[in-house]
Amino acid sequence: MKKNKEVKSDFLCGLWDGIPVGLGYLSVSFGFGIMAVGSGLTVFDAFIISLTNLTSAGQAQGVTVIASGGTLLEMALVQLVINIRYALMSLSLSQKLDQSFTLPHRLLAAYGITDEIFAVCSTKNSTLRPRYMYGTVLVSMSGWVSGTFLGAAAGELLPASVTAALGILLYGMFIAIVVPPASKEKSILFVVVITSVLSVMCHYWVPTLSGGFAVILCAVAAAVLGAVLFPRKEEEE
Repeated sequence: MKKNKEVKSDFLCGLWDGIPVGLGYLSVSFGFGIMAVGSGLTVFDAFIISLTNLTSAGQAQGVTVIASGGTLLEMALVQLVINIRYALMSLSLSQKLDQSFTLPHRLLAAYGITDEIFAVCSTKNSTLRPRYMYGTVLVSMSGWVSGTFLGAAAGELLPASVTAALGILLYGMFIAIVVPPASKEKSILFVVVITSVLSVMCHYWVPTLSGGFAVILCAVAAAVLGAVLFPRKEEEE
């Protein structure tokens, strides 16, 4: 009886902690839905993409690759470069998992590792149990998928001028993610600026280069340059 109460409490606690994330996702994914429909996808296509991915930047760039007729290899490389951070987040969270987190639970929970869910889970003082993460992921995923569906549906009904204005929501989220750390760390600001400059150069100087490969080259080149010019110093004991 006590174990059942703990399981229920964990799930409800996860739901509660995930509500702010879900509400944020609801508004941001609205912009992705509009963007997806504007790129030629259907409402159902946008819905399935959000349901199976849960990655804002990856989905946005993935739609760009689809719209431009990119190859599967290009899509795979773009997603690898953009989403590889989730693997690092998963490794970090693995240190906080309860012993009840068996391999099947780990595989299911990995589906919902995003920047915001990682932040919520990593701030927990206690170890993470499967039911807690399921609750957090469920409410967050529901917000993301619902927002995508509503945005995609609105994109098919609203005038182009209105959808163009609402479509900026997704880019607003990217700016909100980049600006705070860039204002504190000059190394991050440097990488952001270099990436932007390289992206503009690729657009005008190498117009034949597809958008997906341009993202890969610019991101990797800027990251390598940032690592060389701003190496992280090892902490002295």
